[in-house]
Amino acid sequence: MAKSIMVTAEGYKQLEEELDILLGVKRPEIAEKIKVARSYGDLSENSEYDDAKNEQAILEARIATIEATLKHAVIIDESEITNETVRIGSNVRLENITAGREVTYRITGSNEANPREFKISDESPVGKGLLGLKVGDVTEIETPAGVIGFKVLEISK
Repeated sequence: MAKSIMVTAEGYKQLEEELDILLGVKRPEIAEKIKVARSYGDLSENSEYDDAKNEQAILEARIATIEATLKHAVIIDESEITNETVRIGSNVRLENITAGREVTYRITGSNEANPREFKISDESPVGKGLLGLKVGDVTEIETPAGVIGFKVLEISK
C-alpha cells in the first residue's frame, strides 16, 4: 500500500490547480509543438521534435506525480491544530540557540515544503525534530550542517 501524503487544504488546492493547467493548457501546447515539429520532415535530425518530446516526457512525469500525490493525499484537518504542540500545519517561532537568532517555520507535508518560504517538511531533520514540542521546550536537532539547538517560542495556526 502506498504511503499517505499529508497536505494542507491549501496545498491540495494548489496541486489541483496545477494539474488543471498541465492537462488543459500545457499538454495541448506541447502536442501542437510536436505536430508542428513533425511537419518539418526527417525526425532523425529534427531538434525541435526532440525538444518537444523531451518537454512532453517532463510534463507527463509531473502529471503522474501530482495525480499520485492527490490519490494518496490526506488533508490535514486544520481545526485540529492547536497552539499546544508542534504538528503539521503549525507555524513555529523558534530561537536558533546555535546561531543566536529567531526564525519562524511552517511545518508542512513533504510535497509542500519550500525552504525559501520557510515551509519545512515534517520529514526533514528540523521538521521531524520539532514535532510534538511545546512552547518553552529546548531541543538539539542533528542536521546535515551539524547539531543545532532550538527553543520553541510560539506555536500558532
